[in-house]
Amino acid sequence: MPASLALLAFPLSAALLYAFGAMVLKRSSDLGVGVWRTTFVVNLIVAGCFSLLWLLGGPPVKIEWLWQPALIALCLFVGQLTQFVALDKGDVSVVVPVFGLKVVIVALFTPMIVGEPVPAIMGLAALLSVAGVTFLNRKDHNTAARSMATAITAGCGGAVAFALFDMLVQKWGPAWGAGRLLPCIFWMNAILSFGLVLQFRAPLSAIPAQGWKWLLGGSILLGTQSILFVSFLAIYGKATAANVIYSSRGLLSVILVWTIGHWFANAEQGLGAKVLRWRLIGALMMLAAIIIVITQK
Repeated sequence: MPASLALLAFPLSAALLYAFGAMVLKRSSDLGVGVWRTTFVVNLIVAGCFSLLWLLGGPPVKIEWLWQPALIALCLFVGQLTQFVALDKGDVSVVVPVFGLKVVIVALFTPMIVGEPVPAIMGLAALLSVAGVTFLNRKDHNTAARSMATAITAGCGGAVAFALFDMLVQKWGPAWGAGRLLPCIFWMNAILSFGLVLQFRAPLSAIPAQGWKWLLGGSILLGTQSILFVSFLAIYGKATAANVIYSSRGLLSVILVWTIGHWFANAEQGLGAKVLRWRLIGALMMLAAIIIVITQK
């Protein structure tokens, strides 16, 4: 496939699958699957998907370096857990755009870590991000303010964790190779997930058949979009352009909720056109902030 066509096809497909996956997992949450069981099942399925990357090959795994994927896996685990808390407590059209803060956080903190000044334009990106979150949080009198605040806080926490994930993968990835580092990370993340079993309010066997349908569907969608995005980076590179397109997932989530949310029994359409317009503006602001950040690289 030509690189120009792949640049559009892979990241945009990943963004669309993520937006759909978030809506599907939100439906499973509404059916009572719960954060702990959702995180456990998703992490095991995604680990299985990333096992395919082992076929890419790579240098021999050094035992003394295993602490590196372990630390990255911990960041991933925290990020995924807070991500599902956000989806459980909040609306898809709010929390998915908030996850896009990851790119802004990476841009702000990476220069600090390496001792370089932060460009002034990053201040504009930060202001747009804050304004975007403010618009996303616009609500009517029927909205549970406490739940939405929890969702946005968890979403921001997930963005920080995923930002650390990205920075550490970038730092240690070249020595490992994607075919070795990424499978090790996701296998370790799956192992960490077994600690969640103690938090289950009921065993997996208690999940109703309807809940399993949405849970497995959302897990497969998340795993597939991850493989698509990472595979594009491994084959074609072009990380900056790819992240611009992939960041459209926040905007896509608002559009999907607005247009076909009823297919997923999503109640966000009932918030009214005014609230969804505010969220659309907020998502556009955050997308603009992301574009500013990654075009500076």
